[in-house]
Amino acid sequence: MKRQNWEGEKTVAQRHAITVLAVDDEESFLEALGLGLEREGFEVHVARDGVEALESFARVEPDIVLLDVMLPRLSGIDVCQELRKETSVPIIMLSAKGEEIDAVVGLEVGADDYITKPYRLRELVARIRAALRRTRVTGAESGASLHAGLLTSGDICLDPDRYEVTVRDEALSLPLKEFELLKVLMENVGHVLTRQRLIECVWGFDYVGDTKTLDVHIKRLRSRVEKDPANPEAIITIRGLGYKLVDTSLSGTPRRIMGPVEEKKEQLGL
Repeated sequence: MKRQNWEGEKTVAQRHAITVLAVDDEESFLEALGLGLEREGFEVHVARDGVEALESFARVEPDIVLLDVMLPRLSGIDVCQELRKETSVPIIMLSAKGEEIDAVVGLEVGADDYITKPYRLRELVARIRAALRRTRVTGAESGASLHAGLLTSGDICLDPDRYEVTVRDEALSLPLKEFELLKVLMENVGHVLTRQRLIECVWGFDYVGDTKTLDVHIKRLRSRVEKDPANPEAIITIRGLGYKLVDTSLSGTPRRIMGPVEEKKEQLGL
């Protein structure tokens, strides 16, 4: 396996693969993990300490994170806490046998699962796919739903592949940045996205322009998708934090699904 396939330009197959961010400070472990996951069809990016993990997450926008508990510069627990402030992407903690209690703490601060080293690749792949399935189910019940590539929330429907948007069954033409901004919001329905996170997703990690650009685009987007832009119901401002998209079609409380966090807490008597 060539290193550029991990962190360089994507191959054609990788553009359609599930993206994994693997974070560990053991080079030999990362090498073996990367090879194994790529053979299973995943696109793998790596980080070797906590700070690099946060930077890589913002740049790569992975589908799932494999996060070692013990990391230089910033621990896996701290990284998990930081990620949970802005994303619901699945996180699986990786721990040595003596670090299991730390992995349980990871579950407490937002990780979805943990697995103890050494483990079989087949088991890890099964855990990854299970976490991704749970995320899709929960996302469909609590916000945007995915049907054959379509993102829907309330009366907004977005097709990422065809670059099409409909609002209240009427086709809407959006400039590129407004389309990308709406797509990010719809992929994270019900979750607060910080201003910095939105800027990095839409304008890039190295953007150095005026942050008011985001506010201008939000205002324009509201004028196109809200019934009353002066009193928005879908794109909501969260003071001091950022914005979130609310599914205006939801009624009642979404059904709660028990995942591995609750199961493990129950097993451990927590």
